[in-house]
Amino acid sequence: MEAAGSGSAASTPKRRRLELRPLVPLEVAGARRPYMPSLCSNSNNPSAKYYGDRFIPDRSAMDMDMAYYLLTEPKKDQENEVKVSPAKEAYRRLLAEKILSSRTRILAFRNKPPEHEGMLPQILVETLTSNQTKPAKQRRKIPQFAERTLDAPGVVDDYYLNLLDWGSKNVLSIALENTLYLWNSADSSTSELVTIDNDHGPITSVSWACDGQHIAVGLNSSDIQLWDTSSNRLMRKLQGVHQSRVASLAWNNSILTTGGMDGKIVNNDVRMRSHIVQTYRGHAAEVCGLRWSGSCQQLASGGNDNLVHIWDASMASSNPSLGYSRWLHRFSDHLAAVKALAWCPFQSNLLASGGGGNDRCIKFWNTHTGLCLNSVDTGGQVCALLWNKNEKELLSACGFVQNPLTLWKYPSMVKLAELNGHTSRVLCLAQSPDGSTVASVAADETLRFWNVFGTPQALKPAVNSGMFNSFSHIR
Repeated sequence: MEAAGSGSAASTPKRRRLELRPLVPLEVAGARRPYMPSLCSNSNNPSAKYYGDRFIPDRSAMDMDMAYYLLTEPKKDQENEVKVSPAKEAYRRLLAEKILSSRTRILAFRNKPPEHEGMLPQILVETLTSNQTKPAKQRRKIPQFAERTLDAPGVVDDYYLNLLDWGSKNVLSIALENTLYLWNSADSSTSELVTIDNDHGPITSVSWACDGQHIAVGLNSSDIQLWDTSSNRLMRKLQGVHQSRVASLAWNNSILTTGGMDGKIVNNDVRMRSHIVQTYRGHAAEVCGLRWSGSCQQLASGGNDNLVHIWDASMASSNPSLGYSRWLHRFSDHLAAVKALAWCPFQSNLLASGGGGNDRCIKFWNTHTGLCLNSVDTGGQVCALLWNKNEKELLSACGFVQNPLTLWKYPSMVKLAELNGHTSRVLCLAQSPDGSTVASVAADETLRFWNVFGTPQALKPAVNSGMFNSFSHIR
């Protein structure tokens, strides 16, 4: 039976049976099903990409004016004619009339440009008219040499002293050894205010009060004298403020700030009998530079210890016996003594400082954040700095290397001019009340006047020839 059954099976082809097998996930079977995006739009997977069988056009790319025109206007017989909407046709016509002079090609090879035809567009006419009527700013001519050179015999050649100042009433003060001289531009007169005896002299610092009438004189003996220049009368002596010479002075209304070789900075209220009202301590050597900011809220001090301090008026010690108050900022980037200090007149929190012979740099400080904004190597000892009140410019006086006065453009610090004439290092600079003229005194015993900043447009006074009278009779 098995043999017969076997033979029958061999002669007749077997038919494959349809078997039902359980579905096995492809991940279990080890195979990966090829990706096929679902056409279903109601998937629960928010990250799945949906594909539909409908094409929805982007109507934002359609020209609705053209579509409306084709629907409403009869078709043209010309097959190759390009359909243009009325809006585009109007734009092309306006463009051809106003700018292209009926030429549709903007760029074309020509032997020479075509002659202009028609009227210029109104916007071009207005631009040309405004440019032609606007006056061009004339470039200021910067004189390279001093207008006048005056004799200043006996000036003390000491980097740390401040011997020159120009008051608000246009009176220049200069200390020559033990004598303080005043030159008055109103009547072209020179007068001797005071001569100090040898026990107290020489004069080490001078500073005009804000009223332009009273002047403070610091002495080598540590005394400070207050003079009324209108009556040539000694108003007061301040004694016991410092233990050695007073090299720097600065006024803040009725407060006279003094800096001495003992490293102390003292605020003196000249209206009070007990005049010492505040004391700043932070320098370990002579204080040779003092400047109050334009707002009178911050004081900058520079010393022979290579430091620059920023003091806040509200943070000073009100008890003089404590002898201490905390500085707001302390800058130690200079490598030499810092005498040159200048507050920017157009940015209240910007201070420029200049270092001595081993530093030779002008540095710019943000006194709100305490950051150094820039540092420029001048190549020489920086003795004095002055800002231009009318332009963003800075004037520096340097020593030992050709002794020039250099005018810088701020903030690029590009040299605009170098003013030559002094044969020895410049010791001090002073600026006239209108900001136009700068006076410089140097170790070559000359006082020079420079019209470096120019005369302001609002002030055009006649030049007073007596302004440059010589001090030769002082010899």
